[in-house]
Amino acid sequence: MAGKTMPELHLGLEGIYFAESSICKVDGTKGRLYYRGYSIGELAGYSDFEEVSYLLLHGELPTRSQLIAFRRRMRAERTLPNKIIGIIEEESVRSHPMHVLLTAVAALAAYDKEADVASPRANMEKSIRLISKAGSIVAAIGRLRSGKQYVRPDARLGHAENMLYMMNGTRPSSNAARLLDLMMVLHAEHSSNASTFSTIVTGATLSDLYSAVASGIATLKGPLHGGADERALQMLRDIKRPENTERYIDEALQNKRRVMGFGHRVYKTYDPRARIIRKILLDLSLESGEVKNLAQIALRAEKLMIERLGRSKGIWPNVDFFTGPVYVHIGIIPALFTPMFAASRMPGWCAHMLEYWEHSRLIRPLEYYTGQAGRRYVPLGRR
Repeated sequence: MAGKTMPELHLGLEGIYFAESSICKVDGTKGRLYYRGYSIGELAGYSDFEEVSYLLLHGELPTRSQLIAFRRRMRAERTLPNKIIGIIEEESVRSHPMHVLLTAVAALAAYDKEADVASPRANMEKSIRLISKAGSIVAAIGRLRSGKQYVRPDARLGHAENMLYMMNGTRPSSNAARLLDLMMVLHAEHSSNASTFSTIVTGATLSDLYSAVASGIATLKGPLHGGADERALQMLRDIKRPENTERYIDEALQNKRRVMGFGHRVYKTYDPRARIIRKILLDLSLESGEVKNLAQIALRAEKLMIERLGRSKGIWPNVDFFTGPVYVHIGIIPALFTPMFAASRMPGWCAHMLEYWEHSRLIRPLEYYTGQAGRRYVPLGRR
């Protein structure tokens, strides 16, 4: 527009701070990640998803009695209403699992008498329900989309262990349960990424918590946010054999095709979550079958990409790159990778919403108008 000074634009809101938070610190320069001040390495090594969920929601690690009570509350909330099970069963056959998850989570509000109660106590209780039930919903999607009968949750099992039990109908090995729990810890929180921001934007209107996290799920479905691990796995499968890796990577770089699982909006060095998962792949590379093949390809591709782009352009492996082979080892199908991400991120979304509501303000950014002004309306017959 003539006569106006162009303001400084921050495309994608990059570099803009919109709130204070004590939940998560992402140090993209040094490759460090902290939940409530605790390094992701320590939490991955010593904690579990239920304890991490408590930490994110309450800000402190629980005492033994607090953790026992919190586990009891989470396990009591796993059961899904029969009509929600019906929605999952009907929609899983014909819809993307993320559509099913979005629909089921939004529908949960109809079965919560406190859905529109905005007190801190009610929102904390809803957070526990959402974390617990999201795991059951994802497990039910995996089970029912294959035409198998729904398996009810088992309150004797841990969160990740119960999810695998509900998916497969049998109690998982301790190794599989621990690996899934670890993956959920690594995905539980990551500051103000796109899905967390959209959760807060919705909640900032004073909408309910179910609607807010439904916004997060819808945002996570986008291929620029969630789903990269599924595409990275497909790339590894396209490579087929470890000895094909160098040719595939070089052709991709030469033709300027994106190598999935590398580069990150924030991390300019090695993603600390990827470092943790890489150690698992070293063990998986010694096994047999497809998992061994995938792990060997991934480790070889990582080495090549670091040599070609890591140190020179700051393009390093992110958490999505190594996730696929681990999920395959556990027995989780690719269609469930992003729903699993969502179930893992539920405590982070809820924690941010609870924190933001303490000093809530409607989020209303500006856009710079470059269109015309003062145009005269021309009646239809004269156009």
